[in-house]
Amino acid sequence: MKDDKGLYYYPNAGNKKIRMYVESKNQQVFFRLWSQDDPKLYEEHGWVPYEAILAAAGIYEGKAFDPKFTYDINLAQALLKEENK
Repeated sequence: MKDDKGLYYYPNAGNKKIRMYVESKNQQVFFRLWSQDDPKLYEEHGWVPYEAILAAAGIYEGKAFDPKFTYDINLAQALLKEENK
């Protein structure tokens, strides 16, 4: 999907109030979270490269939150590929 902020997907299909925006720069994929309930979140937190997400993912091993699911690199790449057709 796409809006004025760019390409996005819903990291939790049951919650349409949260969007994960994706973009590609210099062959790297970047993510940026937006929440309808917390509009400042998008402004306060910039674009995060996927490599940084992988580096931080170790902190969450064995916990309910899985950054690799929320920051879905396969879905992001599919969106970016479709956009660039």
